[in-house]
Amino acid sequence: MCHASRREPRHFERFPFLHGPDWLEQYEHYQRSARRDRGERTGCFMPHHHHEADRSAFGVRRPLRFLAHKLDLDDRQIAALVRILDELKTERAQAEVDDRRSLAEFADAVAGEAFDAAKAASAGERRVQSAARVRETLIRALQEIHALLTPEQRQRLAYLIRSGVLTV
Repeated sequence: MCHASRREPRHFERFPFLHGPDWLEQYEHYQRSARRDRGERTGCFMPHHHHEADRSAFGVRRPLRFLAHKLDLDDRQIAALVRILDELKTERAQAEVDDRRSLAEFADAVAGEAFDAAKAASAGERRVQSAARVRETLIRALQEIHALLTPEQRQRLAYLIRSGVLTV
C-alpha cells in the first residue's frame, strides 16, 4: 500500500467527526493530541525511539537547542555552550570506546583455559579511569556553564536537572 492511499477518506471511517475538505488536518490534529496524551513526542516527521544511545551530553536528544530555548540564551552564550557540549560529547564517546575495549578484555579473561586475573584487572582499571575522566569533564563543563549563565538562567538549569528533564 502506498502512502498516498492511506490518506483516502475511506481509511478514516472509524473517525465520524472527520468530514469536509480539511479531513486530513483534522485527523493529524487528532493523532498529535493522542500522542501528546500518551506522553509521546509530537511534531517530528518520523517517530524517534529514545534509547540511552540517543542521549547526548545532557541527557536530551538535542541539548544545545533545548538549553538555548529553555534558558533563553543569547548568541555569545550559545557559542560558548557549543564548545562545552562538544568537549563533553567527545569524552563520553571515548568512554564508550573504552567500555567496549574493557568488555573485550573481560571476555578474553574468561575465554582461556584458566582465568586471566591480570587481564580482568586491566579491564576493570580501564573502566575506572574512563569514568574518572568523564566525571572530571562533566564537573569542568558544569563549572564553565555556571560561569556563562545569569543567576536566573542558573536557577532554570538547576530546576531542569532536579526535575529530571536533564540528566547529567
